[in-house]
Amino acid sequence: MAASRQPSAVILLSVLLGAVAIHGQSGWTPLWNGRDLDGWTTWMRQPEPGSDVPGLKKDANGNYTEPIGSGRDPLKVFTVLRDVDGRPAIRISGEVFGELRSKEAFKDYHLKLQFKWGEKKWPPRDGPATPRDSGLLYHVHAPPGVGGRTWARSIELQIQEHDVGDLYAIGSAIAVRAKARAGTQPPLYDYDPAGEWTFFSQSQGASGRCIKQPDNEKRTGDWNIVELIVFGEDAIHIVNGKVVMRLHGPVRIDGDVPAPVTSGQIILQSEGAEVFFRDIAIRSITAIPPEFAAK
Repeated sequence: MAASRQPSAVILLSVLLGAVAIHGQSGWTPLWNGRDLDGWTTWMRQPEPGSDVPGLKKDANGNYTEPIGSGRDPLKVFTVLRDVDGRPAIRISGEVFGELRSKEAFKDYHLKLQFKWGEKKWPPRDGPATPRDSGLLYHVHAPPGVGGRTWARSIELQIQEHDVGDLYAIGSAIAVRAKARAGTQPPLYDYDPAGEWTFFSQSQGASGRCIKQPDNEKRTGDWNIVELIVFGEDAIHIVNGKVVMRLHGPVRIDGDVPAPVTSGQIILQSEGAEVFFRDIAIRSITAIPPEFAAK
């Protein structure tokens, strides 16, 4: 009997040691407890026709006509696995587009997490050449599903194969020093510390995208470390220890007049691909850490 309990004991010990290590690192606090999804909420839009959700309304063509919604997960899109490469991890299957959202909102912080891609991809993003996709949304300032949106108004640090660290300004606006990529139409914009301040917004048909520089993502299947620094009106995207974008002046555009938005909840996306997250931690800051301050 003792031998049969040993794996569980080893995993529990790894969770406890990880939590101690995080707490010991200059004020870091785990955002995920390593056991369940306490402290987080879920919401999902309508599934693709191939998914089986009993009781969810469909039209005559077999398309779902209502979202799965909040607080229910009949397809087990968001689960906790006790042993992924020897340690606990959150598994997001990707089968339905949706969100895993922190209950708490944050301001002036340094966030870090690890992610790696799984194997499974789902319609409508299951093509052989379609990159695996997820994302880290911050400055979230709308409830789930409002206005028919899949993604709540926010700023996105993109987590997608080959594009980790990109910006998408989702129903919001933010400025980045950038340059238009020659020969692209509509133009693609690359982050460039020597470029002009350019506002990005995913509105009025624009993509709201700025492309990170450089590409510092590891190969698919390896664990990557993503960090986000938010201080006042500044934000920094960091991939595997390398600053890949600096951003300034986030603005919400859903009111009578534009207004700064410098705090909010955090979302991890389910977006058609299996992805694993672990070591999600945060610390409050009173200045941008010197190692990431602009030179």
